Amino acid sequence: MNDSMVISHDDEQRGESADTPTYPSMLSVRETSMNRGGELDRMADSRASLALREVSETPLDTADKGTITAGPHARVSPRSQRPILLGYDPNSNHPTGSEWTKMPVHDDEEQVKLDVDRSFVHYPNCQSEKELDGKKKQLSELITKILRKYPMLCYFQGYHDIAQVLLLVLGVEQASSALERISLFRIRDYMLPTLAPALKHLHLIPAIIHSSDRKLYRHLSGTKPFFALAATLTLFAHDIQEYSDIARLYDFILSHEPVVSIYLFAAVILSRKKELFEIPLDEPEMIHFTLSKLPHPIKLDGLISSTMELYSTHPPEKLPFRVWKKIPRSSVLKTSRDLSLQAIPKEAMELLEQQKRDIRRGELREKAVRVMWKYRRPAGSIGLAVFVGVLSYWIMKNESSTMPVWRLFWGRFRSAFQRL
Repeated sequence: MNDSMVISHDDEQRGESADTPTYPSMLSVRETSMNRGGELDRMADSRASLALREVSETPLDTADKGTITAGPHARVSPRSQRPILLGYDPNSNHPTGSEWTKMPVHDDEEQVKLDVDRSFVHYPNCQSEKELDGKKKQLSELITKILRKYPMLCYFQGYHDIAQVLLLVLGVEQASSALERISLFRIRDYMLPTLAPALKHLHLIPAIIHSSDRKLYRHLSGTKPFFALAATLTLFAHDIQEYSDIARLYDFILSHEPVVSIYLFAAVILSRKKELFEIPLDEPEMIHFTLSKLPHPIKLDGLISSTMELYSTHPPEKLPFRVWKKIPRSSVLKTSRDLSLQAIPKEAMELLEQQKRDIRRGELREKAVRVMWKYRRPAGSIGLAVFVGVLSYWIMKNESSTMPVWRLFWGRFRSAFQRL
C-alpha cells in the first residue's frame, strides 16, 4: 500500500419532543437582513447575536453529537447556558476605544491591507461602493486591532475571510471579541511563524479516509492532503460563496471542538468518491485540483450529518498511523476540546510560546538529521577511529591474552568501514 498520502455516528436525525425548544439559526435571521439591502448593518443587533449564541452556546458532547439537525432552522437540545465562541459573552460590554491605534504597528499589516482590498467578493452583494468601502475599513480595523493586541500572532492569508464572516454576522463590537477568542483558542495553530502545525492537522484527513473507506484511501494514496489547507485554515470561509451557507456552517463549526472541521473536510471527500474514482490513478494532479475545490453548490445537510457520523465512529484517539499522538499537546486540537472551559488569553499565550519552542526543537532535530546524513561517511570514519583508539589502549594493557580477539574485531570493523 502506498502511504504517501499520509504525510508524515450513524446518528439518526431525531424528532424533537414538544418540550424541546427550536431556535432560529443565524441563517434565518440573516436571510431577512440580506433581503433588505441597506439593513445589512442591523445583522449585528440583538436578534442576530441571540440566534448565534443560542446555537453556539450548546456544544454537544461526544456521546450525543448528532442533535444539530439539517434544515433551514438548526435545532439543538440545550443542556447548559454556555457563552458563545469558547467563553465570549455577547451580552457583556466590550469597549471599542481607539487605544489600539496607539499600539506598535504589527509586521503583517501591509498584507492585511492587500487582503482586505480583495474582500467582500461573494457577499454581501447588495451594497453600494460607499457601503463596501465602509465595510472594508471596519474589517481592516477589526483585524489590525487583534494583531496589535497580540503581536506574537502571525497573520495568514485567509484570516480576513474568517473575520469577514464574523463582522457581517455580529457587527463591529461583538466581532472583535469573537475574533479574539477564535484566534487564541481555535485557530492559534495557524497563527504561528510556520505552517508546520497546520500541516499536522492535515495528517488526520487520510487517516479518517482510511478508517472509513479503504478503497478510496488507496485511490488517493498518491496525493498528499495539502489540497485541504485553504479550506481548513479559513474554516471554509475562503471556499464557500453563498453567504447563507457559510453563516449556517459557522453555526455548526463553532459549536463543536476544532478537530470537527477536519472531519468535515473528510466528509466532503467521501461525498465525492464516485467523482474521484473516475480520475485515473496516474493523474494525481487532477485529483489534487478536484479536492482543492469544494463542490458547488455544497449540500450542508448531508455533510453535517456525515461529519458527526465520522467523528463518532472514528474519534481522533482511534485513528490509524498514530496521527493523533503526533499532534502536540499544546495544539488547539487538544487544548480546546472542552468548549465549556472558560480559558483566558494568558493561557493561550503560554501555549503559543510552548508551540514556538516545540517548533524550534523540531527544526533543530531536522537540521541535525540532515547534517548527520550529509557527513555520514566522515562521521563514520571519526567514530571508528575513536573506537579503535580506545580499543587499542585497552589491548596494550592486556596484550598477550587479547591479541586473537583484536585481530578478529579489526577484520570485521575494517570491512564495515569500507562499506561506509
